[in-house]
Amino acid sequence: MKLRAYIQMLALFLAGCASNGSGSYPSLAKRPVESSNGAAVSAPVSQPGPVDTALEREVNGLMDKARAGAAAFDAHVHDAEQRVAAAKESAISSEAWVTAQVAISNLDSERYDSVFALASLDTLYVNRLKAVTANDARSSGVDMIDRARGDALVIIDRQNDILDALKNRLRTP
Repeated sequence: MKLRAYIQMLALFLAGCASNGSGSYPSLAKRPVESSNGAAVSAPVSQPGPVDTALEREVNGLMDKARAGAAAFDAHVHDAEQRVAAAKESAISSEAWVTAQVAISNLDSERYDSVFALASLDTLYVNRLKAVTANDARSSGVDMIDRARGDALVIIDRQNDILDALKNRLRTP
């Protein structure tokens, strides 16, 4: 019985290896870049399209929102740090521990504008990339959005680091 199962599995594996050679697989021949004798081959530089002022306004508005979220977050960091320091050795569910958890939660909610701005920039970026793929005339501005996304991500990463550090100072249930 087992021999029959092994023979059937072997037949399936071998059938998967069989090919008639008419597939659309890429060629394994040497590409021009591989035989260029070490000379650097670079992609053609694309010229940026005209600046879309509406897009620029939208991106700048979202970055202003991200910075406003960062300012609101920064304004509450000191309070959260004090409450966490007061609760450092406190028992879980004690008054000081709960107060510190609430302060961390309030701090987390203060970064809403930053997170919203990053999510909006991500959506805008994906939509613009789809337009580039579809060769839409409105597809310029991808680089500008990408730079703004990077700046917003730096803000969010810093906030995440602060929140993680505060949470790690408290006892966990």
